[in-house]
Amino acid sequence: MNFFKNIISSAFGFVVAIALIVLSIVLFTSVLSEDSIAKVQEESLLRIELSTELKDYAPLQIDPFSEVLGLPAKYIDLNEIIRAIESAASDDRIKGITIECTDISAGISQLGVIREAILKFKSSGKPVFAYSDSYEQKEYFLSSVADSLFVSPSGQVDLRGLSSEILFFKDFQDKYGLKMEVIRHGKYKGAVEPFIANKMSESNRVQIKELLNSMWSSISNLISVSRGVSSVDINLIADNLLGRTAHSSLENSLVDGVLYIDEYQRKIEKTTSIEKYNTTELLSYIKLMRTFDINKDDKKSKIAVIYAQGDIIYGEGDEDKIGQGMMVKAIDRAANNKSVKAIVLRVNSPGGSALASDLIWRSLEMAKKKKPLVVSMGNYAASGGYYIACNADRIFAEPTTVTGSIGVFGILPNVSDFANEIGIYSEKVSTNKSPTYSPFAKLDSEFREVTKQGIDQVYTTFVTKVAQGRGMSYDAVDNLAQGRVWSGKQAQINGLVDNIGGLDAAIASAASLVEIDNYEIENYPNYDKDIRDSFKNMSFSNLKEYVLKEWLGDSSFNLFEQLNSIKHKEGIQMALPYALEIN
Repeated sequence: MNFFKNIISSAFGFVVAIALIVLSIVLFTSVLSEDSIAKVQEESLLRIELSTELKDYAPLQIDPFSEVLGLPAKYIDLNEIIRAIESAASDDRIKGITIECTDISAGISQLGVIREAILKFKSSGKPVFAYSDSYEQKEYFLSSVADSLFVSPSGQVDLRGLSSEILFFKDFQDKYGLKMEVIRHGKYKGAVEPFIANKMSESNRVQIKELLNSMWSSISNLISVSRGVSSVDINLIADNLLGRTAHSSLENSLVDGVLYIDEYQRKIEKTTSIEKYNTTELLSYIKLMRTFDINKDDKKSKIAVIYAQGDIIYGEGDEDKIGQGMMVKAIDRAANNKSVKAIVLRVNSPGGSALASDLIWRSLEMAKKKKPLVVSMGNYAASGGYYIACNADRIFAEPTTVTGSIGVFGILPNVSDFANEIGIYSEKVSTNKSPTYSPFAKLDSEFREVTKQGIDQVYTTFVTKVAQGRGMSYDAVDNLAQGRVWSGKQAQINGLVDNIGGLDAAIASAASLVEIDNYEIENYPNYDKDIRDSFKNMSFSNLKEYVLKEWLGDSSFNLFEQLNSIKHKEGIQMALPYALEIN
């Protein structure tokens, strides 16, 4: 009987496999058919809304199931947004831009890059409009670049300056016996303060305050120039929440009008030569550009751009995490590609595993012996993110980049008090007397000392490599280190960064080092996907995250994510304060 069951089961599996292959081919053909190609509306505005999560690099993945079923894109690529805006400037079908953002999922430095691209677009003579029912701070920062900016009668402009809230868990740990044993080097290493105190240390308060002040100075100055309102008045508006209603926003020149969306659309029709309000969605325009991309010339000189984005973990890595496996392969491929003349490392990372960071550093060091290496920093290039960047020939940062954080720590989960409370006890037998650790036993002082020595050694190595890479003395770097974070603007002043500028500036700098004017960009690494990833989407693998967000709300979900992230922090860490959320 089992024999026949196995035959039937195998036959059924074979039929299902063949059916899936046929279905995937049909869907793939459908996706690439002429009828499915996005169309640009004649006499339309390019509509920019950025609710899809923004990544510096999100390479095209052809996922026929997601396309045909109309599932939303998981990520949007910053470079493709910039290319789309540049293309729209010379596209006769596009008559202007409308910014309509209500829920931006991007960092401040990334928004600064998009803002700069829109400023360049304006030089084409085409108008830029902006509208929102109500502006949060990030949405307003981007939208303020528009020629004309409007808000609904019931809305507001929530301009209040920057802040960062940190939660502390010491009493919670003491009460429930669920502890995080912390060993650190660096007086500014705020990443571990929530586990060892109930309030912020003065040194941590000082560094966060100065970081926020520097970032806010850059943001408020840009808003000031765009809106024709002095920086002093921008700060008065933020201090007194003078944008808290639509009409007070108008009175204080934060917006140019108070309108409903239909009135906004009619106003655009009257202001421009557009007969009827029409938009081409940014994502559709990007898809169109992808479809008609011209094949690259393999013989042409290339600048390799290697993207390091996300937390640094020990392992392979993917588009969400930086692993030494994928990164080392990408660096070696770029270094050994004869058509690649220089390498640009784009870092957008708060750091992570010290071991993985060092392995990536070594690969970059070897590549630098073959080709010039330039670093471009995004929202974050801190701790491990700065470690992998510090030995580049040149380092570029945005004014609002969070960088530095040259410090090291270790976290050891310990549940001994909780276990004893509920009647669980631990005994260990070993062949040797070397100190070992168990989360079910009190942290042994000898093990703490051994671990502390390891952390001190990693810190010394970190500072030494920064000193060598930046041409500074050990003591000079040590004074800037201790885990302290800096803005890109501060980092340039103290010597941790060479220039203020974006990825384009870093690429141009790399090209100048090898004296080439005519070149193409080649992006690394490749995030290979297969048909199984399509079924992950179809099986709603993100359902858990969606349900948790709906149930917990954004604030509680962020707390859950902070605590959950600890499981990735294995071994000695070079990482930013994970709770440093800037709002």
